[in-house]
Amino acid sequence: MIKHTQTIFRGMGQVMFQNNVYSGILFFAGIFYNSWILGLAALFGTVISTVTAMILKYPEEDIQNGLYGFNGALTGIAMLFYFGFNPVTIVALIIGAVCSSLLMHGVKKLIPPFTAPFVVVTWVLIILLLFVFHSKLITGVESPSERLSILAATTNGFGQVMFQKNMVTGLFFLLAILINSRLFALYSLYASLLGLLLGWLLSVPLTALNGGLMGYNGILCAIALAGTKRGNFKWVSLAVILSVLLNMGFNKMGMIALTAPFVLSTWIMLAVKSKVIGIKRVNRI
Repeated sequence: MIKHTQTIFRGMGQVMFQNNVYSGILFFAGIFYNSWILGLAALFGTVISTVTAMILKYPEEDIQNGLYGFNGALTGIAMLFYFGFNPVTIVALIIGAVCSSLLMHGVKKLIPPFTAPFVVVTWVLIILLLFVFHSKLITGVESPSERLSILAATTNGFGQVMFQKNMVTGLFFLLAILINSRLFALYSLYASLLGLLLGWLLSVPLTALNGGLMGYNGILCAIALAGTKRGNFKWVSLAVILSVLLNMGFNKMGMIALTAPFVLSTWIMLAVKSKVIGIKRVNRI
């Protein structure tokens, strides 16, 4: 029982690549602080996607490290965040969590999947719910911000990784990263601030900036690419900048970006980095 519980917490921790039980606990605490319904969605999504991997006998080490939990967690949160709590969204949550594990298993054989399974599954479910089941998308009306709040923008950037616009929740998330890795925490803070700065320079509305919408993809990019080598700072910076531009591009097209900007930016940076390193090695020969 303890082993399975730890697996669930690790699965939650892996939303931000933290293979740490206590990080997962803090992530859950942050979500439940803001919304108990979304907290339950995260819990059920993590459990369902993890159990799916167990039933299908996927590699036990991967399961125990939470690699089959985090996409299900995000999918579960997304369903209730966008469509509320009702029988249709509960079914969608279950199907989405199961499919996220199936897709995770397939994609990881080809390329680092990151949150791509969550993005693809959630996009498909949103289309089905909107145009087949005629569910209504929840769109909250916010009052326009009159001034930029660096504190709100930075902390909300952490919260928005899991659809949470709450400064306290964001601090929970930052603490969850910090207890596992000070390096990741520093890089993620830098990414949140860089995303905010770039968004401000590109005249993104203050409401979006204060809501952390220009920071969350960059935070994920930073953690995924962080390292102790000097060159990592360059790759992180480029990925964060690209993620902001992609996020704005998705918004211009009227698409829900989710974490697609993070996934695409990180894939691109990994490919470019590999190419550059390969060229340097050839030149040394």
